[in-house]
Amino acid sequence: MDIGTISLILLIGIFVLLAIGMPLGFASGFLALAVLMMKFGPDLLFRSFGTGPLNILAQRMYGLMTDYVLISVPLFIFMACLLERSNIARDMFDSLNVWLSRTRGGIAIVTAIMAIIMAAMSGIIGGEIVLLGLIALPNMLRLGYNQNLAIGTICASGSLGTMIPPSIVLIIYGLVTETSIYALFQAAFVPGFILGGCYIIYIIIRTRLHPEQAPLPPGGESVTFADKLRALPGLVPPLLIVFVVLGSIYGGITGITEAAGMGVVAVLLLITLRGELSWRLFLDALMRTYKSTGTILWITFGATALAGAYSIAGGPTYVANLIVGADLPTFGILLVMMLIFLFLGAIMDWVGIVLLVMPVFLPIVLKLPVEELGLTGGLAAAPGFVAVWFGILFCVNMQVSFLSPPFGPAAFYLKSVAPPHITLPDIFRGFLPFIAIQLLVLAMVLLFPEITMVFAK
Repeated sequence: MDIGTISLILLIGIFVLLAIGMPLGFASGFLALAVLMMKFGPDLLFRSFGTGPLNILAQRMYGLMTDYVLISVPLFIFMACLLERSNIARDMFDSLNVWLSRTRGGIAIVTAIMAIIMAAMSGIIGGEIVLLGLIALPNMLRLGYNQNLAIGTICASGSLGTMIPPSIVLIIYGLVTETSIYALFQAAFVPGFILGGCYIIYIIIRTRLHPEQAPLPPGGESVTFADKLRALPGLVPPLLIVFVVLGSIYGGITGITEAAGMGVVAVLLLITLRGELSWRLFLDALMRTYKSTGTILWITFGATALAGAYSIAGGPTYVANLIVGADLPTFGILLVMMLIFLFLGAIMDWVGIVLLVMPVFLPIVLKLPVEELGLTGGLAAAPGFVAVWFGILFCVNMQVSFLSPPFGPAAFYLKSVAPPHITLPDIFRGFLPFIAIQLLVLAMVLLFPEITMVFAK
């Protein structure tokens, strides 16, 4: 069967299987075998055991799953699960709230700042949104904050773990594309904080234009500077964790995996010193880590098999010829890819997207003329920069995907802890201005690649 027909069957098959509720990992694995059967036939597929297509797939999956950096993923997840169950985040929220109690929209700003700090601690988004939903949402609703503003702030800010190092999205992207994860962390630092800063600026402007949407809390005038100083200890544990994790990475002390391990140890020590560590907390965090890691691994198995099978069948060459043959300008090709990312992000998990799509798209991008990408001077000369820059573009796209209907995961994370009167349509409605901000930052990174080179060495 020709590769064009296989590609069409594959595209229809993935949507049908996802639509009927089959998990992405199993759907991908089934389609991987189907692609090989259609391309090589059952006889050729199984005839040369140890040298045939199945063996190539097994070697590819083994190489990815035995990569040392992959160990950092469960470690960062475990760290996030421990933080969720301790009171470190709650104390940080209370401390920041004291400092911004007289500021219009202060709780929303505190939520965004807290989300940035938590993203820099563990790079996880699901638990962060749930935690912010439990801590910040009741406070904002009680004070009479605009519901859309409260919802959008929590979910958009809580998704920053996708962008801000140590982002697990960047780690998986680096493993799949064989791109330096350290370089990805450096490149994502500024765009991630620009995105978080844009959220805060939007909150400030919106609450100044519409003060009724963010009433000041009663008693805020009575907060003295001494009260603010007494609140500072609540900020010490989270900032210490950020220093341990990011400081060891950027300081060249350890690699990504060792930094994740040090972060886990730091969190365990802090929880122990605060008298919060218990077997129940520890085992609960461990079980959630097993479940989350298992989900990622199953998707990785299936998607890696499908991407490998499609590559063996000649799929990347076919797609590359299709895109290049459309005679689009360089930025036209990039815009098509961004639109595909946005579309897939609305219906598929980011792990599946990076494993399925990157082996096809990245080789195309690497062959585009660098001068037409706006990469001139030092940018063009930097080794591997195009792959790094494209990875940051991908991460911003995934930021949008977490808020995109109909399957934006951020909405379902918040719905699990939101009051009953807040419906999913209400939640998605609150996302709209924040999606616009994300698209603006995506355009900035696309048009001004030098943003990602600020901390590059």
